[in-house]
Amino acid sequence: MLNYRALNSPGYTMQRPTEDRFLMTREELENKLSVLLAGRAAEKIIFGKLSTGASDDIAKATDIARSMVTRFGMDATLGEVAYEAPPQTFLTPTQAMRNPRDYSEETAREIDTAVRQTIGSAEEKARDLLTQHVTALKRGAALLLERETLLEEDLKALISLPRAAE
Repeated sequence: MLNYRALNSPGYTMQRPTEDRFLMTREELENKLSVLLAGRAAEKIIFGKLSTGASDDIAKATDIARSMVTRFGMDATLGEVAYEAPPQTFLTPTQAMRNPRDYSEETAREIDTAVRQTIGSAEEKARDLLTQHVTALKRGAALLLERETLLEEDLKALISLPRAAE
């Protein structure tokens, strides 16, 4: 569901899970990042500049990308290493206090680079898809302004529109 005005923000995207999932593959996480970054990519395509409208999406995408790199060992350069522990909750047993960052400055820079590359690749994928479907993008934007909310069936109808000529 897309909502043009929701939750005191410029817009809101809600992804409905297709099934209950606790485990996600790298590809699934990358796809989730691309969905989160599609609004920013659309702004670049249509307006040639960015606004603050997708600030929540970029924050969520950054959290996911950082977790992929630092918690899930999903970066080829940094390897299958957990650089950060999962967040503690009041239900988890207390562990010995861990230094919030017990790796070098060089590793910290490599982590930042990997997070930026992960975000950049996901946004590029979103931008490429939206460029191929620019007719659907423009029609979707017009419908969103008209109705304020688009549901799954609306999005499916938009996807069936012809692709842009290459």
